[in-house]
Amino acid sequence: MADVSLWRHSDFLRLWTGQTVSQVGSIVTRTALPLVALLVLGAGPLEMALMVVASSSGVLLFGLAAGAWVDRLRRLPLLISTDVARAALLLSIPAAYATGLLRFELLYAVAFLVAALGTLFGSAYYAYVPSLVGVGRVLEANSKIAASESLAEVGGPGFAGALVQAVGAPFAILVDAVSFAVSAVSLALIRAPEPPRPPRAERRSVPREVAEGAGVVRGHPLLFPMAASSMTSHFFGSFYGALYALFLLDVLGLSPLLLGIVISAGGIGSLAGSLVATRVSGRFGVGPAFVGCAVASALVGILTPLASGPLVVATAMLLVPQLVGDGLQTIGWIGFDTVAQTVTPDRVLGRVRATIDFLSHGVAPFGALVAAAVAEAFGVRAAIAVGWAGTLLAVGWLVFSPLPRLRRLEPASATTPSSWSG
Repeated sequence: MADVSLWRHSDFLRLWTGQTVSQVGSIVTRTALPLVALLVLGAGPLEMALMVVASSSGVLLFGLAAGAWVDRLRRLPLLISTDVARAALLLSIPAAYATGLLRFELLYAVAFLVAALGTLFGSAYYAYVPSLVGVGRVLEANSKIAASESLAEVGGPGFAGALVQAVGAPFAILVDAVSFAVSAVSLALIRAPEPPRPPRAERRSVPREVAEGAGVVRGHPLLFPMAASSMTSHFFGSFYGALYALFLLDVLGLSPLLLGIVISAGGIGSLAGSLVATRVSGRFGVGPAFVGCAVASALVGILTPLASGPLVVATAMLLVPQLVGDGLQTIGWIGFDTVAQTVTPDRVLGRVRATIDFLSHGVAPFGALVAAAVAEAFGVRAAIAVGWAGTLLAVGWLVFSPLPRLRRLEPASATTPSSWSG
């Protein structure tokens, strides 16, 4: 199906449909799982913190090993089995609630295992898409997938809140369990044969294979600055994750309704960015588009720490970075994934993705702690300003790399990372 539009690529449409449903379900769980702890089990600050620790630990402990398994095994069966396993895990919560057996320990275990399986799914998905659609259409595929994610972010939180209100938090999680089952079925219906994994000259240990993936990232002229930028972005982005709501509500005086509107505007901006990403990259070249949009998004972000004045003015200053900045950032991240998926040899693609994810998500908790310390010492606005300054450092890695001169991608061979064409 090499010459078929992705709109008529039946296997990609099955993949895309399943992931769209799954994205909405995951947002329901993101909203409902903490509410199970709070409203059903009466969680305090310690229990809520342990929920975050359990989820983060799943990613950090299994992220790198997941990449090695993805590069050893066929990707499609991994995708199906992880979806089935996550559906079963999530079903255990409403089942335990209905039978009076729900405990914090179960919530921690589910959060940990779902996160661990999620990182395995993410690496396999990232590695599978190029083999399904061809490397020449990865940008288009990533744009369509990003559009679904953005739509889920726009409508998902409101749907999740209404669902929790209607049926209660434990039973709302049933929706995510069903969404994973739908995704598994859609994946099982894919008919395109997956290329067999290349034979291995020698069987090596998982740590050695993980080290090989990290070595590819470290030694590649494009992957290394992208990984460094992602690490920096996640570290300083956690300043916003920890303090953004506090800044809007307590410092600027927005109401919860306005807070929701401002956050939803980011989803709208991301959706717009995903719809034009392919055209922007075609017009300017993937590297200039990727880096240029990242820089522009960072510059627009200055309006957030500067937001002040009457409520209408402050809200308008916040809406611009959400609408425009998030749209530009989405184009940048679509370019990020497309470059990495194209220039990385298939045999290490899972490990490269896992390495970048591990580094990026591994620094985020430390960023949140630093953000709290800065806010305590200098105030929330100052901490938000430091977070914004960090986004400039993140794009600096990209600006002073070969990426701005990357107009045409050269796919990697089976064993050798690609060169780049300026």
